[in-house]
Amino acid sequence: MSPLRMAYLALAAWGAVHPMWWFVTHMRETGSGLGGLVDAWYVNASTTGLTWDLTIAALALTLWIVAEVSVRRNWLALVAVPATFGIGLSCGLPLYLFMRTRPL
Repeated sequence: MSPLRMAYLALAAWGAVHPMWWFVTHMRETGSGLGGLVDAWYVNASTTGLTWDLTIAALALTLWIVAEVSVRRNWLALVAVPATFGIGLSCGLPLYLFMRTRPL
């Protein structure tokens, strides 16, 4: 495996674990669960802007993944879409780049 692919994989793992640790910490501290976490994303203009920024970037990534998968026929790369929306862009983007750079 190339150093670039290893870096993408490491970033995908970090992007899955690190933000989730903060989300779980927030939910434990507030006792509000997932609903409280989502409410916190819109608590002020700064967090609302960041939420929309990440949402738009996730949608752009999804469009790119679907467009490339339809051409390259790398169907396994579609797993990056649920990773993006279920875990986060910080996991989905490097995961897709990892899958995209594999030798065909």
